[in-house]
Amino acid sequence: MNKVTSVFWITLGIALFAVAWGSIAPENLQTITGAIQSFISVHFGWYYLLIVSGFVIFCLYMIVSPYGKIRLGKPTDKPEYNYLTWFAMLFSAGMGIGLVFWGAAEPIYFYATNAPTTETGTPAAIKEAMQFAYLHWGIHAWAIYATVALVLAYFKFRHGAPALISSTLKPIFGDKMDGPWGRLIDVIAVFATIVGVATTLGFGASQINGGLTYLTPITESFGVQVIIIAVVTVLFMISAYTGLSKGIKYLSNANMFLAISLITIMFIVGPTLFILNMFTDTFGAYLQNLPSMSFRLAPTSEENRQWINSWTVFYWAWWISWSPFVGIFIARVSKGRTIREFLSGVLLVPSVLGFLWFATFGSSAIQVQQDGEANIADLATEQAMFGTFDQYPLGLLMSIVAMVLIGTFFITSADSATFVLGMQTTNGSLTPPTAVKFVWGIIQSSMAAVLLYSGGLQALQNALISSAFPFSLLMILMVISLYKALRADKAEIDRQKEKDKAKSSA
Repeated sequence: MNKVTSVFWITLGIALFAVAWGSIAPENLQTITGAIQSFISVHFGWYYLLIVSGFVIFCLYMIVSPYGKIRLGKPTDKPEYNYLTWFAMLFSAGMGIGLVFWGAAEPIYFYATNAPTTETGTPAAIKEAMQFAYLHWGIHAWAIYATVALVLAYFKFRHGAPALISSTLKPIFGDKMDGPWGRLIDVIAVFATIVGVATTLGFGASQINGGLTYLTPITESFGVQVIIIAVVTVLFMISAYTGLSKGIKYLSNANMFLAISLITIMFIVGPTLFILNMFTDTFGAYLQNLPSMSFRLAPTSEENRQWINSWTVFYWAWWISWSPFVGIFIARVSKGRTIREFLSGVLLVPSVLGFLWFATFGSSAIQVQQDGEANIADLATEQAMFGTFDQYPLGLLMSIVAMVLIGTFFITSADSATFVLGMQTTNGSLTPPTAVKFVWGIIQSSMAAVLLYSGGLQALQNALISSAFPFSLLMILMVISLYKALRADKAEIDRQKEKDKAKSSA
């Protein structure tokens, strides 16, 4: 533990306080986080929509700009992982449990119970349900991750800076980032990561419990969820002990295999033609309506505004709170790629995979609902996927594969997060001590259990939106800092080219 910095001890103290608070006074924690979440959603919903769309525009600009040719590393550096392993790692770290949790639940809920703007249960509601699922899980989400990852990878691999959020702001604030202000920034990033990952672990435990309840006599309860969290904690600690190149790499490839197997089975036994037609139609509608959906705030309709706060603003906060963790992890595995190659891969490939996922499972659930075979919309959110499987051939097999997939996603998310938290609290070390990773693993799991105890899924959402807000301000500064550094870097490259040209012509 001799490598740890003051950021480790400060954040550990804050996290232990939060865990103790939730254990001793769960209702008080739920009330206060709920009030913070409500205030931010109501007064700063416009802010979330603007900055996240801004990150999308920034990433697209960087792809087509002259800066796209700059390599994340030295000019001779080559990527450490091949494309398939790289994409598997991106997908596992960036989405994981959430896709399985919401794959059927979100489209069916929008269609049958709570459509964004249209009447529920109508053909228009189907189309709108899929479009908004694409919005929440597509380009915008990955632009948030890509922005943080790009900034970190650029400063780490091109300029040799520590893999810390604070170190990326030196072009703006200089040596101030080596003192208390830098530590404050890193504490904000670490705490946002803990809450973001704990929320996802809570969702994962809830869905594994929901699947067991749907398939077996096991009841859905907090006690069962704690047991699930404990078992997975042991498993991801074993994975963390083996290190990045072994544990996370193998599990990420296993995740990709299981996810492809699950979606392939569903595509074959499900309403194949309906899925293909729905994907083609709704993907086109998504592209057509992307600008209006991105900035939709409904200031004159309280009901529509509440929907945006509960869904779109929540998702943007979720991705922002996850972005320190996912961004650092993506940066760590992306050395040697050009900015253009990096952003194209991070933005487009996982987004398209997510669209196919929602089209397959969402369309299958909607087909069941339309035919009256089962009322999927009335099931608990965590059981919607299993209820859909139950209405198709090989349903039990798909449920088992999904349970295993949630488990492996659970492990890779927590494993990757302990690695990243270890980096952030040991001055950016790429090989943080195992003991540090174990401490953060226990803290994450404890936080997930406390949030479930203090108010279930709603408490998870409250904590997310509350923790994401301060880090979103840091993201804006990171973009400004990167652009400032890139302009200087590009000018230096151009000067060197002119010198080389002058020498060759002399």
